[in-house]
Amino acid sequence: MNVVKEISRINELEIKNEINLSGSWHDQYKDSAYIFIGGIPFDLSEQDVICVFSQYGEVVDFNLVRDKETGKSKGFAFLAYEDQRSTVLAVDNFNGTKLLGRVLRVDHVLHYKKPKKNEDDEEDEEEYQIAPQGVLPGKIR
Repeated sequence: MNVVKEISRINELEIKNEINLSGSWHDQYKDSAYIFIGGIPFDLSEQDVICVFSQYGEVVDFNLVRDKETGKSKGFAFLAYEDQRSTVLAVDNFNGTKLLGRVLRVDHVLHYKKPKKNEDDEEDEEEYQIAPQGVLPGKIR
């Protein structure tokens, strides 16, 4: 929950100080159209999550992470938008909102590597880098 509050605090300061997008903390993610979505209710399908997040742009890639043995959702996913600017809208508007009683954590992903399929059609672990909890770039005054 700390990251959710920190992102909201920084966004409020940017609005108050009338900081444009190039001066925003979002700017360091301008080359990545991927977002991390945590806190997803376990009973939602891929289509359900895509439907919710498509209100801010065209979704071109989605990976709902599932347990390899049971196939059940682990409650987090990675989503790519066609237009990178949609990530800013999704992070600003969905981070901290409740979906079916669970608080969503939505953040930019700096580096996302699509999962590879091995011989058994199981996904290998993906590599990603999101803003570490409690650590967001720069200080805003």
